[in-house]
Amino acid sequence: MTKRIFRSICLVAIAVFLASVALFLGVLYDYFGNVQQNQLKTQTELAAQGVQTMGAKYFEGLFPKGYRISWISADGDVLYDSKADSSEMENHLAREEIEEALESGYGESSRYSITLMERTLYSAKRLPDGTVIRLSVAQSTLLTLLLGMTQPIIIIIVFAVGISFWLAHRLSKNITAPLNRLDLDDPLNNEGYDELSPLLRRIDGQQRQIRQQEKELRQKQEEFEAVTENMAEGIILLNTKGVILGINRAASTLFGTTRNAIGKTILSVNRNIEISELLSGMESGARTEKIIDLNGGKYQLALNPVRESGHISGAVLLMLDVTEKEQAEQMRREFTANVSHELKTPLHTIAGCAELLENGMVRPEDTARFYSQIRGEAGRMIALVEDIIRLSHLDEGAEDMKRERVDLYALAAETGKALSREAESAGVSISVEGENATVYGIPQLLESIVYNLADNAIKYNRQGGTVKVSVGRSAEGVRLCVADTGIGIPLEHRERIFERFYRVDKSRSKELGGTGLGLSIVKHAARLHNAKIELQSAEGKGTTVTVVFPEAKEQIKNP
Repeated sequence: MTKRIFRSICLVAIAVFLASVALFLGVLYDYFGNVQQNQLKTQTELAAQGVQTMGAKYFEGLFPKGYRISWISADGDVLYDSKADSSEMENHLAREEIEEALESGYGESSRYSITLMERTLYSAKRLPDGTVIRLSVAQSTLLTLLLGMTQPIIIIIVFAVGISFWLAHRLSKNITAPLNRLDLDDPLNNEGYDELSPLLRRIDGQQRQIRQQEKELRQKQEEFEAVTENMAEGIILLNTKGVILGINRAASTLFGTTRNAIGKTILSVNRNIEISELLSGMESGARTEKIIDLNGGKYQLALNPVRESGHISGAVLLMLDVTEKEQAEQMRREFTANVSHELKTPLHTIAGCAELLENGMVRPEDTARFYSQIRGEAGRMIALVEDIIRLSHLDEGAEDMKRERVDLYALAAETGKALSREAESAGVSISVEGENATVYGIPQLLESIVYNLADNAIKYNRQGGTVKVSVGRSAEGVRLCVADTGIGIPLEHRERIFERFYRVDKSRSKELGGTGLGLSIVKHAARLHNAKIELQSAEGKGTTVTVVFPEAKEQIKNP
């Protein structure tokens, strides 16, 4: 602004100066032209009196400086000329000043010479004898005058321009100084130009409005951040070029970055090609989804374009952890396939035996063996269906089952007695030891935990092996421990043995009549009691499974 004012003042000052000089020179030129014309008239009258008195003798020895004297007859012939030979000069009767002098007694005129760049003033007076005395004098034109005054004019212009620049600088500084001192944070508390008062009042009103909007915006931003920062789902705000405008903690953790990622493109933070393919659909304006692998898990990414005034202004990328959902879906498919497979084998056996019996293809002495095989396969199917029903019940939370205080040691002792005959048949010794410890839970499920763990310990033991069931208290709660000296579990199978229908040795499991659901029932029943399961196993040396229950005084809540 200072520069604009400075330039404006300088231009105005220079323009005024040049206009003043031009006007001054024009006025002076006209003034001195009139003075010169009056002087020429006086000289003409004096010369006319001299000629009238002395006649032609007046011109003898006359050498006028700066003037040209001509004596012209009434017919226009030049009788005398101080500058040229009168006999060779043309008739002057048609000259303006001569015509006027002959008519009125006095005449004057001026003529401009382009070649000489000067103007000539003429003054003529008629004598009593009818002749005319004419005097002329050369007058420089305004342009010639300017050219002759070039040096002083340039000096004056330089001096004037310098003063103009200095005054313009001072004046622009003085004009803008009050503006530069304005306190826009407090517009109404300023001393300055009265003309700025409406502007300052408007600025004050707009600042109050902006502060209110900033307060509301900050509050909304804090609310948004409070919600998004505590979300388990990742949220990323993007512009149309894929630059990150906002990112919450979950998304930062998932991408292994920080809040410093704001301002960077999402592909520079994570170069997953599937994310790039997802972003390519932003331009179409349609919602796009994709499930990708991130950090060892499955995540569903949903890109929702944001529209503003009919145009796409950005997008919201939502990341949902669907690892458990995908695992559950996989387990469901595997469960369905396993159930079908487990039921198909006994059904084929039953159907085959029934067909042989129906067609009389079985010898009478072998009939009992076929009936026994049919009953055994049917019993295996019944056990499988019962385990499936029990697992489904556990998946639903078993809310209809009554909870009460149960002495886990007494329950383990009864289970040990119930399995003693099976252990004896397998050549395995089973023992129960420990102390009375009460837990708050569902008796049927607690019994199934002890039974399935002890039953597995017997089945997957070796001839002459032992199974030891112990119950005791610890700082963590009530501990149920089932240890065996059996075949053990290989390291690569330990994480999956609690899955449904998962068997380490499938051929041996079927020989022993297992359904493959026992440990799954243990896992679900323990979860319903907020219990933790610990597994220790050494291949060829045995396995120890420990279940830690909360004390009976702690009320168990369904997960």
